[in-house]
Amino acid sequence: MAEARFGGIKIRHLYKIFGSQAAAHVDAVKKGMSKTELNRLHGHVLGLRDINIEIPSGCIQVIMGLSGSGKSTLIRHINRLIDPTAGEVLVDGVDVVKMSEIELRDFRRHQTAMVFQKFALLPHRNVLDNTMFGLEVQGVEKTKARDIAMRWIERVGLKGFDEKYPNQLSGGMQQRVGLARALSNDAPVLLMDEAYSALDPLIRTDMQTVLLDIQSEIKKTIVFITHDLDEALRLGDQIAILRDGEVIQQGTSQDIVLRPADDYVANFVKEVNRGRVVQVEAVMQPLTTGYASSGLTIAASSTVEEAVRQLSKAEDSEVTVVSPSGQPVGVVTFRQLACSMVNSDSEDGKPSPNLVAAL
Repeated sequence: MAEARFGGIKIRHLYKIFGSQAAAHVDAVKKGMSKTELNRLHGHVLGLRDINIEIPSGCIQVIMGLSGSGKSTLIRHINRLIDPTAGEVLVDGVDVVKMSEIELRDFRRHQTAMVFQKFALLPHRNVLDNTMFGLEVQGVEKTKARDIAMRWIERVGLKGFDEKYPNQLSGGMQQRVGLARALSNDAPVLLMDEAYSALDPLIRTDMQTVLLDIQSEIKKTIVFITHDLDEALRLGDQIAILRDGEVIQQGTSQDIVLRPADDYVANFVKEVNRGRVVQVEAVMQPLTTGYASSGLTIAASSTVEEAVRQLSKAEDSEVTVVSPSGQPVGVVTFRQLACSMVNSDSEDGKPSPNLVAAL
């Protein structure tokens, strides 16, 4: 399986400058020349500046930022649709930047698959033939390719639509075809560039669920590009936020929400439903000697929202927090949970003392 044979992605000191003399200006950018100065003085555009990201195997890495932040430029370096001006892109320990043309072609066919924002389906091919396309390029025997494609068509919820053409499908259904085509290749790396941004909100949420369900089984290494924070928080095991070609902050959903690196990130997260992101472990009080455990328990990895829901149905005013092995590790009250959903003004993400007192 892909998980066993793949070692993850490491992006090291990656720079991209767009222009005819890009290499000549790398040193100036490294010394601090801004994007504006580079364009004004030399007519070149800074796409990426000193990007360093490590993506473990089987992880969903979300890259997010506003339009022009460099996120789509970054993902296209992983399969070298764009060549970097400087830096390394190590996929399973091999530097994609140094691959020959033949090595790169083989890498794109077998190691990566891509899902695009605009679906990129071939209009003259039906669902089955579109799904089989990558397998045909790989040279997979037709009967085997058909069996693989049909299995993934069913898995993404399109059973019975295999003979339909793209113009007969809704946007959400077309994106399911794109996902089935990418997964059929059995590549360990799945690149998704704004894959759901063209979909209506309800369909988008549905597609996120489809992806998470499938990922729980196949454990691909997924790089997911989005400009939507709610989507990033729901999907990402890790999140990197870009601005003007630079990584502003990296971390888990909790890191981003509880400890924004600057005002730019803080503005992103201020309207987030914290109860669906913050885990009980970040709010609880560690157990003290002699604590008598209550009968009600909840996993430390549960969200605050889940814990509030559980406590609201019980007579208990507090709940014992347990580790994955079932050992008590802390305690949290309904009041603390409620506070954490509303406000946090401390560096460690604990509920505001003033708010606790007010409740």
